[in-house]
Amino acid sequence: GDQTCPKTVGFRKGDGLLLSRLGSQIQLKLVFWVISLFVAVLLLSTIIAMAIQYSKDPSHTTCLTEACVIVAGKILEALDPRNPLPDGRSKWSTFNSIWDQNQAIMKHLLENATFNSSSEAERKTQRYYLSCLREQKIEELGSQPLIDLIEKIGGWNVTGSWNQTNFMDILKLVSATYRASPFFTVFVGPDSKSSNSNIIQVDQSGLFLPSRDYYLNKTANKKVLSAYLEYMVELAMLLGGARSSAEEQMGQVLLLETELANITVPQDERRDDEKIYHKMTIAELQVLAPAVEWLDFISYFLAPLELTDAEPVVVYGKEYLEQVSQLINNTDKSVLNNYMIWNLIQKTASSLDQRFETAQEKLLETLYGTKKSCTPRWQTCISNTDDTLGFALGALFVKATFDRHSKEIAENMIAEIRAAFQDSLNNLDWMDKKTKQAAKEKADAIYDMIGFPEFILDNKELDDVYDGYEVSEDSFFQNMLNFYNFSARFMADQLRKPPNRDQWSMTPQTVNAYYLPTKNGIVFPAGILQAPFYAHNHPKALNFGGIGVVMGHELTHAFDDQGREYDREGNLRPWWQNSSLEAFKNRTECMEEQYSKYLVNGEHVNGKQTLGENIADNGGLKAAYNAYKAWLKKNGEEKHLPSVGLTSHQLFFLGFAQVNTLGLTGAHSVTRRWGFEPPNCQPF
Repeated sequence: GDQTCPKTVGFRKGDGLLLSRLGSQIQLKLVFWVISLFVAVLLLSTIIAMAIQYSKDPSHTTCLTEACVIVAGKILEALDPRNPLPDGRSKWSTFNSIWDQNQAIMKHLLENATFNSSSEAERKTQRYYLSCLREQKIEELGSQPLIDLIEKIGGWNVTGSWNQTNFMDILKLVSATYRASPFFTVFVGPDSKSSNSNIIQVDQSGLFLPSRDYYLNKTANKKVLSAYLEYMVELAMLLGGARSSAEEQMGQVLLLETELANITVPQDERRDDEKIYHKMTIAELQVLAPAVEWLDFISYFLAPLELTDAEPVVVYGKEYLEQVSQLINNTDKSVLNNYMIWNLIQKTASSLDQRFETAQEKLLETLYGTKKSCTPRWQTCISNTDDTLGFALGALFVKATFDRHSKEIAENMIAEIRAAFQDSLNNLDWMDKKTKQAAKEKADAIYDMIGFPEFILDNKELDDVYDGYEVSEDSFFQNMLNFYNFSARFMADQLRKPPNRDQWSMTPQTVNAYYLPTKNGIVFPAGILQAPFYAHNHPKALNFGGIGVVMGHELTHAFDDQGREYDREGNLRPWWQNSSLEAFKNRTECMEEQYSKYLVNGEHVNGKQTLGENIADNGGLKAAYNAYKAWLKKNGEEKHLPSVGLTSHQLFFLGFAQVNTLGLTGAHSVTRRWGFEPPNCQPF
């Protein structure tokens, strides 16, 4: 999963005086020279040590290429037990570090004075980014853009008068036009049981805090709930409400969210896609949840498409929707209105002035333990631009950084890991022949997408994707509203089209990877195909231990407790023989029990909820290691890195550990993560 700082929250810093900017530049230069001097001394000492080692190495089995010298130096440098975290971060990992590097590259590209792209989409990207950076303009506007928006859609009882008869109107505007998700979420995507067609889908939604447990375990989370209520009240006051009225009415909204949390199905009970998939017509949905006028709502949501009540939908939260309908009918209209407008405020507050950021930071400090802003303004703006015009930004990033040769090398690595994975299937004595053959066919059919989707390098295709999205340098808030409207139209346009197999759900600059069951496809963006995960001139041990394990992880997701339910074509259907399915469940129960015994912050890990990731972690490491051993058998031993003193096999596991290390602060510290020595589970 993504380990970067939460993108749903905006962080800003003031412009500052020109003098302070010049001072910052001087400080940056001094820091740069100090770091450069430190690295030079480190490399010099490493080279001296290597020269001594080389003189004692008559067989010359030590690698002394420039790349080997540098990577050896970096490994030695990284062995720092102190490893302080950057200011304002509650955790820090390789993913965070590389994402920071990628952001710095994108900052340079977008702030380049000679920026002159022939792509309108790329020009929109720069305009959007610059509108986000214009803090003086944002400060001048203050809260007025959101006050005007609330007034436009009927008002808010917390800050003034409101239209008391417009539940459906507000629900449609907040959900469709402005893409918030009170009560439930509606979207268009591939039909899990017919993956060659798109379908309307409805699921549970509506909680602001990261987990339902925050609302339900009130004693343990008293500080968080108090901080959240204060955040709600502060934002209401910034929008014109009085404290006494805001405290009373936002307290009622928090109670409604708590009732929603109570009927929200926990994630660990939603891992069986076959059980939660319910296809029905809009007419049947109307009977299930009558508090919402579904045909009216979905027709507005997907305008200008013409729909009837015979239109099929997939409902993933059947019991939830039934209960939320009852909750809507039993809740005062003013509380419903306050809650829906609060959802709109959550969605848009990060585009407003410094006061809104300050309020958010107080809440984040309670939630995550961070003392300062997580990111400077420019990084927030890069993340916002990535969320909005991510593929146009990706085109700039790829053209500036990505070596097309890396794509070919990565494809070869995936082929090697896939072969090792398929070999391991042969050794599963608990899986019957028919299921084993189908599993091999599924593994062979996995569609890999590496680096970036090709359309982003074609200006016309890229411009067509963002055609109709209006972007101005003058108003960041309006750019955001325009994007919500644009994305709603884009989604409506997908319903009558077949799913595009080459459409990515992750931008090229993202430091992550994913497996998509309905496509039976894996994606490895350009953002992760770099050191320390991968470099073409690094020892193969590091590459297999780094990006190789990530590849194995995503391949294994095709056969975890959720991915195994989908066949080679990406359709949700039972294809395992009963005997193999029972054996699989017995083995996954072992892993679930193992991880449930681990403690984090004094609480047991939910082994059921994390089962898919744990299967993928273990299976991915095994597949990558077997692939590396096969590579060694074919190509012979690699030369060793100088001064590191590790065998090729040890270096593989160091490469794995290096990219999976996570630094945590305070209550999150590593010493508190495990309650005992982890036991070994039987081979999976």
